[in-house]
Amino acid sequence: MDTQITYYENKLAFEMDPSDLFDAFNNGERVIAIDTRKAFGFEAEHIPTAINIPHRDMNEETTKDLDKDFVYVTYCDGIGCNASTKGALNMSRLGFKVKELIGGIEWWKFDGYATEGTKASQTGAKIQCAC
Repeated sequence: MDTQITYYENKLAFEMDPSDLFDAFNNGERVIAIDTRKAFGFEAEHIPTAINIPHRDMNEETTKDLDKDFVYVTYCDGIGCNASTKGALNMSRLGFKVKELIGGIEWWKFDGYATEGTKASQTGAKIQCAC
């Protein structure tokens, strides 16, 4: 039983689902979404408030202005893409607190949340900041 408990605790420590991310945004938690895809993917559609740092470009220089007090949630297209995993690994190696978004932007949309960009889905629930 202890091995199972440890496994699930670790899984929850390093992953987040779209509902948890949406709630974190709306509750004012210190969380920032990072789209780890190339710029053209981000420009077409991304999670509101997300920043774009492609996993291939993550290094000390490209992350130097990021606040290490935040939790960074990496995401990509979805379960068929591992750019979010590569981004989470890179960010961890650079000393940031990181979680990976389960299902990427596809599950974000599947759960009914709006996106931004040139191909944005504006019909979903929108992030509201109460601060």
